[in-house]
Amino acid sequence: MSLTTTMTDDAQIVKVNAERIDAAMAIQFKEDMRTETESGPERVILDLSEVQFIDSSGLGAIVAAMKQLGGSRKLDLAGLTPMVEKVFRLTRMDTVFDLYGSLSEATAPADANS
Repeated sequence: MSLTTTMTDDAQIVKVNAERIDAAMAIQFKEDMRTETESGPERVILDLSEVQFIDSSGLGAIVAAMKQLGGSRKLDLAGLTPMVEKVFRLTRMDTVFDLYGSLSEATAPADANS
C-alpha cells in the first residue's frame, strides 16, 4: 500500500496510490495510515481518487483510521470514484464521513456551517 502525504495550512492530505482497498490490503492500509497521521493538524483528508474498488474490509480499515485519529481530529474523504462512493452511501458511511467530489472541493475555504 502506497500513501503520499502533503500538508496545507489547515489539513494533512493523504493520497492512496492504489486501485483497491480490500481484504488483502486492509491491515497494511491501517498501519500505514497510523504512521502517516500519528501527529499533524486536526483535519486529515483522505484522497481516494485512484481507488476503483473497496470492500467491507477496506471500509473497516478507513473507519479504523478515523478512530485512530482520536476525538479531536477529523477524517474527511475526497475524490471518491462512483463505485467507491456507492459503497459509502449504501452502507450509510456517508453519515459518518464528509464526502467531497474532489480534493479541490475538500480544500476549498470552509463556509460558516462547518
